[in-house]
Amino acid sequence: MFLTISTTGIPERPATDLGFLLHKHPERAQSFSTSHGTAHVLYPEASAERCTAALLLEVDPVALVRRGKGKGRGGAPDSALAQYVNDRPYAASSLLAVALAKVFKTALHGDCKAMPERAAAPLPLRIEVPALPARGGAALVRALFGPLGWSVVEAEPIALDPEFPEWGDSRYVRLVLEGELRLADALNHLYVLLPVLDDAKHYWVAPDEVDKLLRAGDGWLAGHPERKLITERYLSRRRGLAREAAERLELVRLAEAEGLDVEDVDNAVDETTDTEERPVPLAQQRRDAILSALRAAGAVRVLDLGCGQGQLVQALLKDPRFTEVVGVDVSVRALTVAARRLRLDRMGERQAARVKLVQGSLAYTDKRLSGYDAAVLSEVIEHLDLPRLPALEYAVFGSARPRTVLVTTPNVEYNVRWESLPAGHVRHSDHRFEWTREEFRSWAARVAGEYGYEAGFVPVGPDDPEVGPPTQMAVFTRATTGSDENTDENEKEGQA
Repeated sequence: MFLTISTTGIPERPATDLGFLLHKHPERAQSFSTSHGTAHVLYPEASAERCTAALLLEVDPVALVRRGKGKGRGGAPDSALAQYVNDRPYAASSLLAVALAKVFKTALHGDCKAMPERAAAPLPLRIEVPALPARGGAALVRALFGPLGWSVVEAEPIALDPEFPEWGDSRYVRLVLEGELRLADALNHLYVLLPVLDDAKHYWVAPDEVDKLLRAGDGWLAGHPERKLITERYLSRRRGLAREAAERLELVRLAEAEGLDVEDVDNAVDETTDTEERPVPLAQQRRDAILSALRAAGAVRVLDLGCGQGQLVQALLKDPRFTEVVGVDVSVRALTVAARRLRLDRMGERQAARVKLVQGSLAYTDKRLSGYDAAVLSEVIEHLDLPRLPALEYAVFGSARPRTVLVTTPNVEYNVRWESLPAGHVRHSDHRFEWTREEFRSWAARVAGEYGYEAGFVPVGPDDPEVGPPTQMAVFTRATTGSDENTDENEKEGQA
């Protein structure tokens, strides 16, 4: 996949300013890892009179098959061999749009600290895409780009085989755009319309795609004559998402017509009583699932092991049923941030008596952690080297032995749904491993059997029918024995 962006200049405004606007130096070739391959940025020409930046995306066919899982044209619709034999490595598509957004992210937003006035002003631009899938033909290409201020929109059909003209044209065109536009506007046009013309996306279309569409279409999509087609194709014809996008775009159009802000037009419902559903961040969904499991277990004294910056500790303190909350982390810096977040220095006496932050390593037994109702290991185990995991298991399940232990960890199978995550990469650079659902359940079953617990499992986040939820949670409940009951009673008497 390949596209070029060219501009011309004069001595006072040299064309090489394009390097500043794209945040890519003309004298250096750069490479960037993407979810399906490697994107390269280079400059075939760079002079004061003319400068051209090229974006080349080398698609990894193995990553395409592994991450596609049958979704989009990278996976299947044209034939049984489509996931192996397809146009994805050669023709501009949503793969190139995602690479464009990653490599030129700052330019896409119109930001340039070095030359803000150049970023805000139109430039003489020429954009070429040698092979662009166009479901709708050259006429649709002109209908989509024509109303956006481009003075030249060329969509030259590419023959199936020049040696056999009788075979006719393919569904690909060679696209050339010329005009005086802001660079950010030109990039946003490409980001939206490349997958629209291809009429396919290589990744799962989630609700946040509506926000991406409206953000990239700001200033031009609401009044576009082909708005309906653009919205439906960009959102992979998901009716609910397309309807939401259409409603929000209509508000934008009305606001522009009246010269008002969107908030002034959309004032039928008071913000304090607004019941519109918005996507809930995964971190919040994880905390909600943990709180629900702790309440179901009847826990009142809780350990947050590996508490980090204290987000879960803060959420626990908001519920008065949790009478004692202890956050434990090996990092002094993290505990300092947690103390600031909780405002321990300004906390009232009664509230301060409920919370304690403790430095400690989970790889060693610690008598201070004994006698609690529940312990939480939220996104912790994957940060340990696997050989150190047995030490944590014994410290928590063998020594501290709370009645309930909650463990959350990423589900590596779900990683294919993150469009910005390069193939084969874990979600965080510090993750030593990420488990499949089967691997996590096998580990939990072994630990439960070894230390006298029973393990149940709860999905956290949207439970995809193919790859499961983004986060998996195990709920360990200690099997009650006579000695355990006596220990619990002695602990209660000691507390009294």
